[in-house]
Amino acid sequence: MTEIRRFSSRRERLDHAFLSARLKEAQSYKRIAGYFRSSIFELVGEEIAAVPKVQIVCNSELDAADVVVSKHVRETALKERWNEAPSEVEALLHRERYRRLYDLLASGRVEIRVVPKDRVFVHGKAGVIEGADGSKTCFLGSINETRSAFAQNYEILWEDTSEEGVTWVEEEFEALWKDAYPLPDAIIEEIKRVADRVEIRFEEATLEELPAAALAESPIYRGGEQLQPWQRSFVTMFLQHRETYGKARLLLADEVGVGKTLSLAASAMISALLDDGPVLILCPSTLTVQWQVEMMDKLGIPSAVWSSTKKEWIDPKGHIVKTRGPEDIKRCPFRIAIVSTGLIVHDSEERRYLLECKYGSVVLDEAHKARRHGGLGPKKEEPNNLLDFMLRIGPRTRNLLLGTATPIQTEVRELWDLLRILNAGADFVLGRELFGRWPEWERALPVVKGEETPADEKDVWEWLRNPLPPAREDALFATLRLQLGLPDQTFFTDRGFGSLGFLEQQAVAQALAPGFLREHNPIVRHTVLRRRQTLENTGLLERVGVDIHPDPDTSAAAYAGVGFSGLGLLTNLPFDLAYQAAEAFTAALKKRTKAAGFMKTLLLQRICSSFASGRSTAERMLRREVLDDEEQAKDIEEALSALTPDEAGYLRTIAAELARPEARDPKLAAVRYFLTEHRTEGKTWLEHGCIVFSQYYDTVYSLGAELAKLLPGEPVGVYAGAGKSGMFRGDDFASVGRDEIKNSVKKREIRLVVATDAACEGLNLQTLGTLINVDLPWNPARLEQRLGRIKRFGQARRTVDMLNLVYHDTQDEKVYQVLSRRMKDRYDILGGLPDTIEDDWTESVEKLEEMMDEYIHLRQKAHDVFEMRYQESIDPDKDRWELCSKVLARRDVVDRLSAPW
Repeated sequence: MTEIRRFSSRRERLDHAFLSARLKEAQSYKRIAGYFRSSIFELVGEEIAAVPKVQIVCNSELDAADVVVSKHVRETALKERWNEAPSEVEALLHRERYRRLYDLLASGRVEIRVVPKDRVFVHGKAGVIEGADGSKTCFLGSINETRSAFAQNYEILWEDTSEEGVTWVEEEFEALWKDAYPLPDAIIEEIKRVADRVEIRFEEATLEELPAAALAESPIYRGGEQLQPWQRSFVTMFLQHRETYGKARLLLADEVGVGKTLSLAASAMISALLDDGPVLILCPSTLTVQWQVEMMDKLGIPSAVWSSTKKEWIDPKGHIVKTRGPEDIKRCPFRIAIVSTGLIVHDSEERRYLLECKYGSVVLDEAHKARRHGGLGPKKEEPNNLLDFMLRIGPRTRNLLLGTATPIQTEVRELWDLLRILNAGADFVLGRELFGRWPEWERALPVVKGEETPADEKDVWEWLRNPLPPAREDALFATLRLQLGLPDQTFFTDRGFGSLGFLEQQAVAQALAPGFLREHNPIVRHTVLRRRQTLENTGLLERVGVDIHPDPDTSAAAYAGVGFSGLGLLTNLPFDLAYQAAEAFTAALKKRTKAAGFMKTLLLQRICSSFASGRSTAERMLRREVLDDEEQAKDIEEALSALTPDEAGYLRTIAAELARPEARDPKLAAVRYFLTEHRTEGKTWLEHGCIVFSQYYDTVYSLGAELAKLLPGEPVGVYAGAGKSGMFRGDDFASVGRDEIKNSVKKREIRLVVATDAACEGLNLQTLGTLINVDLPWNPARLEQRLGRIKRFGQARRTVDMLNLVYHDTQDEKVYQVLSRRMKDRYDILGGLPDTIEDDWTESVEKLEEMMDEYIHLRQKAHDVFEMRYQESIDPDKDRWELCSKVLARRDVVDRLSAPW
């Protein structure tokens, strides 16, 4: 017999009248609920706990395209949504609720699944309850399983005990259940973490606990992501070295795209939180904003960037902190300062002020630029300004971290120069140079590579005693230290082999074992290198291929909508005249200034970026303006201050020609064609989603504006430095923060983004499947960073597409022809390229070919040095900081890092 009962909260208390009573002694419960919330079982926790089988299907913010990609993407998206509620408030107000919820989810009797948002059913709520006697009843209504829904809201509910009604609801439930995905373990783990969450003070955290306590609630973790296992292991190693030696000295040489910035930034952050002292980060001017964005967006920590041109500090929001002049570089308004290495290279006033300070940590990015002068002159063996600065700063800092994707660029001994930097003020790295063997690279390299073994015990003792490794590295060193009575933080002994006792000499003999010094030497002790291929092979990194366009082996007819001539785009007369004027300008400049070579590179690269960039650059040079973010600002200023009439004439020609109505940029037509006509896997590039990169904001802004006009109704994101980001739609432009653009891309509301390199580090754009380089950086490491925005976990495509655009018969095309011949492996397209191409390599195609061949040869010689200690697999389940429930308050972390120098 069918019985329909109707319930209204206006007439009776639904928490008393319905659900609790039905669930008592029930066998099973199937529920179509709303969103999954911590309060989902608040009302019926005890009743649910007694039901043997509970199945609940919930709505989510998962995009349908996300759920087909990978488990990782689903978990990230769900955890980000879950973490919208501040955990500090949730833990304080609802701790017991979280504990009950975790117990229910961990019991195995309750299973929850979530469906993508294209199956929205927030208001379509229903359930089926099977009683102890096997009878079933179903109900439908607007009600959620929360105390407020049953006790406070106005809700209505119909109960239907008929077989027909029950079958109908069960069919609806099963259809949704089939399309849903299990609630991720990451959410269940976060529920437990919040249930157990307590805030602690800095002094209450042990050294081992501090990274997790400081980072568990940082933006990267709140967003559902995390530091990768190899990044966490570096931070752990940093702390171990700091504890073992009293100071940390490490060279991080991970391959490009593996995430060195976060590894170094997290370590610097921990150093600052430990009150080691001020933190100085040195990097090329083009990377200063990247560093600042990465630290704020991922770690949630403030820092200040020193403006080389304006002599001011800039905070993370782009606000200027007024200063009195260059001397205020010693007074950073935050604990972490980011300074361009250009100031060091060019021996600025600021360089001298920085050498007067003492530091807790100094980080040098692109450390391979600190080297000897080289060449043929009398100074070829002397350190360049950057190497000299680092050797001087070493004794003035506690921790010194060097980052490079290029352990060597021209010679193996450059690796030893980097180790000399680490050894400055810390002779436990290479040892005391007057007595040691390790500083002599020609003598040490064969031992490090395992090609030579010491002759006898006396010989091997000379390798061991200076520096004497820490006890924790190997049982042999622990034994020797015990027998010699050497304290843990003494890393040198002047005792000769003859003065050692019988037991000590026997212990030393163990070091003659084959391969012992290859595994225990300063190089591998203080250098960390993880290769992308190794991480891919172990499943820690996603293996994604890259198809390059235009394909050198494919005829231009395959790209019928674009005027390719070989690898380059055919240009027009205005551009050709402007390019000739640019070459004439640099030829004239060469007669009067040493900066001509650099100015040629600068001007040609900007003209080869886009017509808009070329015109803007010429106009600004005529106004004697120093171009933004250039390390050689002083040289540019001097060169422009004395422009001759001929030089100014060439610049006016560039500006005039590129401003003509007929000066139509072929790159714009090429981008439009690939976005709207060219198809891969049956879709246009716009349908796959596309990120377009340029080195220059002028190009990014003008391209974004033009694309918005060509693609009516299509939103175009402009992702750039602080205060420059925004969104075009048609003729309209609105200033929009980078976070809003990233979120819109993640939600697939934006599928076309134009970005500068200066802002690319913080981007995770795996929802986009294609990439266009509208200009070609002469730095392959920059190409890898660009690719890393889409070639990452969660990329739906197993092979992504990359288009490289250069103008025909220009310097850019000549460089690209050499690069493209080496881009053969679709899974490692940059493996045969140097990470940095020096300006003087591009003087001719022949020289570029010669220097790149020499680089590859030297890199292979040095590779063996590193292919030892870091080949073992990294345990992804070790040091899972996202599980940490003893946390530092984010406000306390930010306050401590906001203290000035």
